[in-house]
Amino acid sequence: MRSFASDNNSGAHQAVMEAIVRANAGHVKSYGDDEISIHTDEIFKQFFGSQARIHYVTTGTAANVLGIRSVTHTYNSVICAAQAHINNDECGAPEAFGGIKLVPIPSKDGKLTPGAIVPYLGHIGFVHASQPKVISITQPTELGKLYSLKEIEDIVEFAHDRDLLVHLDGARIANACAALDCSFFDMTTALDVDLISFGGTKNGCLMGEAVIFLNPDIGEGFPYLRKQAMQLVSKMRFVSAQLESYLADDLWLKNARQANAMAKRLADKAEAIDRVTIKGTVDCNAIFAHIPPEAAEILLEKYYFYIWDEHDHTVRWMTSWATTEEMVDEFVEDIKKAIETIS
Repeated sequence: MRSFASDNNSGAHQAVMEAIVRANAGHVKSYGDDEISIHTDEIFKQFFGSQARIHYVTTGTAANVLGIRSVTHTYNSVICAAQAHINNDECGAPEAFGGIKLVPIPSKDGKLTPGAIVPYLGHIGFVHASQPKVISITQPTELGKLYSLKEIEDIVEFAHDRDLLVHLDGARIANACAALDCSFFDMTTALDVDLISFGGTKNGCLMGEAVIFLNPDIGEGFPYLRKQAMQLVSKMRFVSAQLESYLADDLWLKNARQANAMAKRLADKAEAIDRVTIKGTVDCNAIFAHIPPEAAEILLEKYYFYIWDEHDHTVRWMTSWATTEEMVDEFVEDIKKAIETIS
């Protein structure tokens, strides 16, 4: 399969796989009490600050739902963009497992602003309404757009002034940091973000994710909640070893830069083809494009990608750490041939 559908379709980086093999030696303590997991905690603290508390899980859905659930009651609600992953792509897990009411806000590009949130805070203290507790932002958004650091800071200040918490869904946080040329610390701890779903799977890990609490006053019951939710992995070393390798020698950054660069290359070359239009800017590793539907059908015989919007013939192409220049150039040539075929 040749895929430009999702960065989930790529394999795990060789360095990560080698780390898993190394972790397989001998007997160690279980449930995260092993030396690898403890050392990986310390590495995360170097990136996010000494106050950070790190808990490993295996999926992004688990990171999002458990993180949010640990800081809410069932009468609370979570404000998010209508396009947010937690709203559209978690199969109702926040509601089914967490008993959490999501309040989706319409947005053009998946980004929230304080001004857009204000109308949804009118029933604070009204016993008949769910009570907002968390504002969840996705960085980058599901539409491939980035919050600037100032935009995140403004949301955090707005939230904290109203006794709300800010959760950052960072399934692709590495791509965001690479694009904005900033550190994890700059994007989160320095801006007083409260908690993060930290993703590694889309950028070279096998199944490595983490919930990171930056606010020392929240999430105290998370270890028990993780156990209840069946995400306390007994052989935790195989999860933490991935993230240990991922953070070492800036592998996360190298992988994210590669993915972002290949998206830009694909967008630039594809846009030069007649009848192909790139929608908006390419901020990270997601590309949205208009192509003739007949051409898309031809391409789908060889490649895997998503028809994002059938009504206006928008497709989504995504690149990953494993995407090469040769793969991009071959795809571009096939796009050209497909359009020539139907012309």
